[in-house]
Amino acid sequence: MQVILAASGGGNAGTMTADCRQALENASCIIGARRLLAGLPDSYTNNRIAATRPEEILTAIKQNKEGCVVLYSGDTGFYSGTRSLIPMLCSAGIDYIVYPGISSVQLLSASIGQPWQDWLLLSAHGVDCNPVGAVMQGKPVFFLTGGALGPAQLCYKLAEAGLDALNVIVGENLSYPNQRIHRGTAGEFANVQFEPLSVLLAEPAPGVTHRTPGFPDTMFTRGEVPMTKQEVRAAVMAKLAPKPDDILWDVGAGTGSVSIELALSASFGRTYAVEYNEKACDLIRINREKLGAWNLKLIEGAAPQALHELETPDAVFIGGTKGSMEEVVNLVLDRNPHARICISAICIETLYQAVQSLQNRGIEPEVTQIAISRAKTAGSLHLLMANNPIFLIAGNCND
Repeated sequence: MQVILAASGGGNAGTMTADCRQALENASCIIGARRLLAGLPDSYTNNRIAATRPEEILTAIKQNKEGCVVLYSGDTGFYSGTRSLIPMLCSAGIDYIVYPGISSVQLLSASIGQPWQDWLLLSAHGVDCNPVGAVMQGKPVFFLTGGALGPAQLCYKLAEAGLDALNVIVGENLSYPNQRIHRGTAGEFANVQFEPLSVLLAEPAPGVTHRTPGFPDTMFTRGEVPMTKQEVRAAVMAKLAPKPDDILWDVGAGTGSVSIELALSASFGRTYAVEYNEKACDLIRINREKLGAWNLKLIEGAAPQALHELETPDAVFIGGTKGSMEEVVNLVLDRNPHARICISAICIETLYQAVQSLQNRGIEPEVTQIAISRAKTAGSLHLLMANNPIFLIAGNCND
């Protein structure tokens, strides 16, 4: 027994390949979504089975045996149901042939006259999708939309993160006679109702992408608020080792220099900068927009009170607690016993509190001292001027 998995392209008969058309003409059974089956000519077999779940499709194939064609929209290699059905066919010992089709990516690309080879391709069709993290990757992003996440909902998420001016394109009913192309901004489209058969293309978000951890201090607007220096930031990033989709906290964020590096490293996650000083909060807002850390959320308040409503963290940097070190450490570890923690300390008393707080939770801390000197010109000479030594106290970072 052999089954054909065929893609019908954009839905218009003109986008269907000759292989797909011939397979349908010769089929004794056609299986697919109701919308696709309803659009087929009457000359094709009347033995049409509406099914989309792979288990249902497999059952229909086994019942009808020879001459089955499973019909998909778009292309079989682009977020198609074939990825779930093929392993099941292999397990059942059923041979198959795959006929690819023209995808919505190609249709939009042709309609707007832009090559799609450098686009980041994502699906928001019935699955969770993070549009803010996607547009932070430095490439145009194509979203296959559907279900609860249509173009308007994706644009709303972008606008909510401060990207309301981001240029986007919506393609409606691609390849159909009522095809429409809409150009605008995320803010403009956040409340617009689009057709169910729509796709979204978003420009890359402005900001820094893919820099080595330890940004130059000059990249940040500082004011009079203390800032964690470049070399220390690089060491903190190495200790915390943020993953792309991590939830991260920066407690006592200051200018937001650590927060922003964390956010850009974990662009598909979320980073919370917790700070109570009003001037520091203003600087965090400035630096967030300046460097494009659109997935960074500022929490104005003091720890530990400001931490209770935040998402459970994967990693936490503690730069200042105003005497609440043990309460903050306990709160973090109560939420996630495996959370990676890095604490910075200038004073010996803070070092002691950090070590004790971790040891009281059964964690043996790793303590590192970083002493940095920078050259300063003095006439024709260069002198090394020492900065204050910094202690980094890490816990769970080597687990």
